[in-house]
Amino acid sequence: MDSLHIFTFIFTYFITIRIFLAKATPPGLFLTVVNNCPFTIWPAIQPNAGHPSLERGGFALHTLTHRSFPAPSSHWSGRIWARTGCTYSNGRFSCATGDCGGRLECDGLGGAAPATLAQFSLHHGHADFSSYGVSLVDGFNVPMTVTPHEGKGQCPVVGCKADLLATCPHGLQVRGPPHGAVIGCKSGCAAFGTDELCCRNHYNSPQTCRASSYSEFFKHACPATVTYAHDSPSLMHDCSAPRELKVIFCH
Repeated sequence: MDSLHIFTFIFTYFITIRIFLAKATPPGLFLTVVNNCPFTIWPAIQPNAGHPSLERGGFALHTLTHRSFPAPSSHWSGRIWARTGCTYSNGRFSCATGDCGGRLECDGLGGAAPATLAQFSLHHGHADFSSYGVSLVDGFNVPMTVTPHEGKGQCPVVGCKADLLATCPHGLQVRGPPHGAVIGCKSGCAAFGTDELCCRNHYNSPQTCRASSYSEFFKHACPATVTYAHDSPSLMHDCSAPRELKVIFCH
């Protein structure tokens, strides 16, 4: 066999191996944020302590568009929410709901309540579980669902599709300019600040932290969401090896 044939054989062999490995290695987990709302939102991402910030922590997302990005390949936990009514004026960026310290890119900062939250704990356990859930513990600003794709085990669509701004009790309403429309619905804790409603001090345990009439308003409209601090842990779902977790606003 002459040198040209040897080179051709080796080249073909390595190309075949590369193709095989590419097919044998499954793609990683992606997070996709979808804006089905009839207005621009500014999604925000906050990692839990010790985890990296994703997508610099925030970006603008126009109506009927989406943005996908790879999740970390190792364990990551954090939350995603939408900011609404954001403006940039006099050199300052600010949002009517969900604001993270006047920044476009939250870069680790949390958001101001009220805000609908998606919570995640990715890549944990023996079967590469990704846990997810939607929380109204910090109130509500836009409808939100989390939809997993191609996972195994318990992988339901969860969240809150109802527009609770239209039915929010008067004492929980947050109104904004220009015409005083309801832009957010506060939790009982944010509205009244008592230890009992906030599950603080004596009430900070599963035995003493109970549902209230305010959390029941959220639970009745959106039963597949966490509505108070010690709500059922079963509302966080463990999905094994999903290919994508899709956060949909105004589903």
